[in-house]
Amino acid sequence: MADAALGADLSLLADAARAAGRIARRHFGKGPETWDKGDGQGPVTEADLEIDTMLRHDLLAARPGYGWMSEETADGPERLDATRLFIVDPIDGTRAFIDGSRDFSHALAVVENGMPIVAAIFVPMKNRLYLAASGQGATLNGVAIRMSGRAGLDDATVLGSKHNFHDTHWTGGRPPVLQRFVSSLAYRMALVAEGEYDAMIALRPTWEWDIAAGGLIVTEGGGRVTDRRGLPLRFNNPHPQLDGIVAGTPVVADALLNRLVPVSPASRTR
Repeated sequence: MADAALGADLSLLADAARAAGRIARRHFGKGPETWDKGDGQGPVTEADLEIDTMLRHDLLAARPGYGWMSEETADGPERLDATRLFIVDPIDGTRAFIDGSRDFSHALAVVENGMPIVAAIFVPMKNRLYLAASGQGATLNGVAIRMSGRAGLDDATVLGSKHNFHDTHWTGGRPPVLQRFVSSLAYRMALVAEGEYDAMIALRPTWEWDIAAGGLIVTEGGGRVTDRRGLPLRFNNPHPQLDGIVAGTPVVADALLNRLVPVSPASRTR
């Protein structure tokens, strides 16, 4: 895609992310109506659904030839035929949103032939807008960002839930890192991209809408992103989940991958 087209899509996502933030702020802390989606999928609120409806209407009206994938929209096979599609998570960190945490985010990406080319992550309660376009770098509120540059695993700060740091996942036991946690997976990736943390991990199968935007922002910030087996990420799969994620500075990401206990595809659980 030409630079001008990338720029137009980036502006479109930035505006949509800010609009999502306006809706979220209107509901935040006011006890929005909430439902459990069942099958272990977690909660959804009226804010998630309102944002999803707005994003689907506005983005597809602007780019009617693009496909669509969202956590809160019923999936269908037609997206598989799209050269380009939007992959969005209306609210990443819905539980945090319900609990009054300010760490939820909105994650939006344009994917072309399986690869993210434009991305936006907006953390509305902190007014932090992360943007990236393929080959053009990543920014936070308009200022260029880069990875931390850490070149060793010892005392690296790694974002992830406690489950990810159990000895059973690691050859030789838990790595010598400092574990930290942020509710939104997309926001974790953005924080790594801006150098606040050195890496992030999610060892369970991971939904595409949680990581498509963050994957590009990390890459454009100078980092490395793979699944938990070290394989490149490709999006718009028939089943929109990937085999975990490891993202960080190239040295730290490689060191984490080298320490992980190998997992065969057959042993994956959804």
